[in-house]
Amino acid sequence: MCSVSFPVQNLAHGFRQFCAADGFADETPGIDYGEILRRAEEEANIVVWDGGNNDTPFFRPYVHIVLFDPHRAGHELLYYPGETNLLMAHVAVVNKVDTASAEQVEAVLRNIRRYAPGAEIVLAESPVTVSDPSRIQGRRVLVVEDGPTLTRGEMAFGAGTIAAREFGAARLIDPRPCACGTLKKAFRDYPHMGAVLPALGYSREQIRDLERTIDKVDCDLVLFATPVQLPLLLSIGKPTLRVRYDYRDHSPPFLEDALMERLGPLLA
Repeated sequence: MCSVSFPVQNLAHGFRQFCAADGFADETPGIDYGEILRRAEEEANIVVWDGGNNDTPFFRPYVHIVLFDPHRAGHELLYYPGETNLLMAHVAVVNKVDTASAEQVEAVLRNIRRYAPGAEIVLAESPVTVSDPSRIQGRRVLVVEDGPTLTRGEMAFGAGTIAAREFGAARLIDPRPCACGTLKKAFRDYPHMGAVLPALGYSREQIRDLERTIDKVDCDLVLFATPVQLPLLLSIGKPTLRVRYDYRDHSPPFLEDALMERLGPLLA
């Protein structure tokens, strides 16, 4: 689950007052988000805060959009700050309804209606896209997924697995027998992970272990479904293809309509 907020109030002064009242305005090093917001407001009509994963906004928003993943139904109540975002939501977008089960989608909707009854619910699809689907058809594919999605996110698969199945891969190659170093430990620590390779991070050790593992796997294609374009960081001798998620409205009400209903008066 992640949050995207649209804070357009001028809260910089209040933020500085809050810091001063707690006695750390002058002593605490770091980023002055109040000053950043003040400068952004001088140039923009709308400021978009992208919470990143499940972070909460640093400023009180006019519109708080929260994205829910029904593949992890129930997580919206289990973790902080995901639960906080649920309670704060003005617009609740339940995505991936095209790949999650009806039972999973309904479980998320039930929690939103109970704990954020004032939120407008938008149903959305998350189709997977690749530049050339024919390269997957009939191939033996090694899938590299986003590490945090599989580990702390408790998923057994991600966008890469969905793309491999959708575009007709002959087989998903299990990388576990070839895992090296930090990846071998990750498979021990997170036994729920299936025949996919998690991109754990971008340190030298993690990159080296990923390269060594991929080199040992006998496959026709490496399918990367990570936020970072990993082939630019890795030195491997196998064909690669990148998977991305797209966004598509599923049924009314649409996200644009929900936004304009709340932001329209401010932009008039």
